[in-house]
Amino acid sequence: MNRPKFTSSFYAYLSRLRWIKRWGLKRNAHDENVMEHSWEVAVIAHTLALIKNRYFNGQVDANAVATAALYHDITEVITGDLPTPIKYHSPAISAAYKQIEKQAEKELLGLLPSELKEDFMAFIHHDQLPEEHKLIIKAADKISAYLKCQAELKAGNREFETAAEYLVQTLGQSEQPEVIFFMTVFVPSCGLTLDGLMQTH
Repeated sequence: MNRPKFTSSFYAYLSRLRWIKRWGLKRNAHDENVMEHSWEVAVIAHTLALIKNRYFNGQVDANAVATAALYHDITEVITGDLPTPIKYHSPAISAAYKQIEKQAEKELLGLLPSELKEDFMAFIHHDQLPEEHKLIIKAADKISAYLKCQAELKAGNREFETAAEYLVQTLGQSEQPEVIFFMTVFVPSCGLTLDGLMQTH
């Protein structure tokens, strides 16, 4: 095999996701970075897809959903994590941020070797994902945010009260049966201590 005669900074950029903090406008009892958040969203999305397939006659590629979820916030390595109140402050700001995200997607895709660009296309250009995959990843993102809010509240941090109330309402109104299943079966034990978890065996 001939050694490649080029280099790519794609993964050097991705590795910096660990330095991007989420929930920037709030005091956090426990800081959360985009890299760990992406992993949690991927795990939840994978489970949601499997639940959909096993219990609700779905035919979703759970592995593809999990992979796409790993990359769902990839553009934040360029844009940073813009707090939700700012991102949706006005239609003009939302539209402008969308354009910035699209430009970031192009820049990241441009860092890849040409032979790999097609493989990464849908993972980086999220609008090219199947609609069903997008819905599952979006739900997983909200569940992850809900779990973060609950952890902060449990730590005595009232900064997250309003966000928690909004997410409870949003997830409670979900029409995705896999989301209802996950919230009913898996979420209640997430607030337990280690000793409490061990007693559930």
